[in-house]
Amino acid sequence: MTDTVVAGAAPSDGVKQPRSVRVVLLALMIAMMLAMLDNMIIGTAMPTIVGELGGLEHLSWVVTAYTLATAASTPVWGKVGDMYGRKGSFITSIVIFLIGSALSGMAQDMGQLIAFRAVQGLGAGGLMVGVMAIIGDLIPPRERGRYQGMMAAVMALAMIGGPLVGGTITDNWGWRWAFYINLPLGVIALAAIGVVLHLPRKRSQAGIDYLGVALLTVGITAIVLVTTWGGTEYAWTSTRIMELTALGVASLVGFVLWQTRAAEPVVPLHIFRSRNFTLMSVIGFIVGFVMFGATLFLPLYQQSVQGASATNSGLLLLPMLGAMLVTSMVAGRVTTNTGRYKIFPVVGSVLLVVGLYLLSTMDTGTSRLTSGVFMAVVGLGMGCLMQITMLVAQNSVELKDMGVASSTTTLFRTLGSSFGVAVMGALFNHRVQDVMAERAGALGSKVTEQSAQLDAASLAKLPEAAREAYQHAVSSGTHGAFLLGAVVAVLSLAAAVFVREVPLKGAGPQREDAPVAEPETV
Repeated sequence: MTDTVVAGAAPSDGVKQPRSVRVVLLALMIAMMLAMLDNMIIGTAMPTIVGELGGLEHLSWVVTAYTLATAASTPVWGKVGDMYGRKGSFITSIVIFLIGSALSGMAQDMGQLIAFRAVQGLGAGGLMVGVMAIIGDLIPPRERGRYQGMMAAVMALAMIGGPLVGGTITDNWGWRWAFYINLPLGVIALAAIGVVLHLPRKRSQAGIDYLGVALLTVGITAIVLVTTWGGTEYAWTSTRIMELTALGVASLVGFVLWQTRAAEPVVPLHIFRSRNFTLMSVIGFIVGFVMFGATLFLPLYQQSVQGASATNSGLLLLPMLGAMLVTSMVAGRVTTNTGRYKIFPVVGSVLLVVGLYLLSTMDTGTSRLTSGVFMAVVGLGMGCLMQITMLVAQNSVELKDMGVASSTTTLFRTLGSSFGVAVMGALFNHRVQDVMAERAGALGSKVTEQSAQLDAASLAKLPEAAREAYQHAVSSGTHGAFLLGAVVAVLSLAAAVFVREVPLKGAGPQREDAPVAEPETV
């Protein structure tokens, strides 16, 4: 007889998980890696793609289309899973992602590639949400901590291995295989999920809240475009940015008002009555803000100032990601064994503030060992925060809202990353251009006129004086970006202090009408 997995069938703490659960978890980790690895592989392949397809002026849209589609579809996938069943929605998201991958690999021009990347992003929006929600269905919160290490390992592997894998595939097989590589992995995940996982089927009598979906999609799209274009494509005070900001704010306000009246709201506002859920959303936003800013500027600093090779850029983050992995595993084990978790958001936020402040002190004379230690402190902080936010958020809602809780938490982290890259990037660019003009005069202004981020080839062509000025400028830019990150991380500490340590739900079947263990409201 085939061994299958059903919701709520997780064994008690200390009992070895059955083979079927391990198979499903492996499939979920593959799906999670597909979503995280994609942009990092494609980033390495982009110069080759542009060389073959042309359309350099549309290059940024290859990433933007994917990001927009992912962010806009994330809450919708969570709600659809709650209403109609998580297995079906998860399988559908994998299929859409694979279709988008295949079509992207067959693209004949930049316009097609951008369109197919949007299809891929629609599927990716359901991958992360599906993974978190299904784990929430299968594994009680008390036991879920032990799997934090697996998720952190996948994240670290994607960030370190993505650029290396992308470069290897592009150099040996061609850029199209950067997309085709998703197909065999996706098929394996589909087969395992389809055969082994059996969750209760649902059928909501209410229809999909199309107006809510439309308002949320427009709002998220406008806000992401503002953070993507502001300070790069358009000035922050330009008419286009102002129009997008107004459209985004109006759409999101309209969305919130409509959610109070909708029969089956996309994001039921009652989940924010839980103090812990609201605080975890805030912390998740800040983690996204800080993490993606750090992963953007640390390799740039090490390549431009410390002279590291760009080829192994992913390895430059190893101290941070390794520390994050170890801490996440320890936090998960302690949470599983004790059922206590409040200490981790508090300690993690403190470490994040300290680590980011230490990174802000780096200058042109900072050694790689010293910067590695500073990165490790940041990694320790993120390891305490990354998965705990999802665990506590899921523990704060009823089982019927598991998908919405997972998608909303994921969305806040995604929006945080978008804001982090935009705000820290704007501060960095402004500081670099000021220092270059101050130290290298007209030549410095000309060097950074197009972009404040120079690649290795452009840097090597600069005169010695201009190159030295640029190193000081990058050091100054990273100082401002990381100091801002430290200030923002203080908000995470403030939120963590007010977290209420509600006992984690234990093992055993959980009824959909079971009372939630979080009676307090905001």
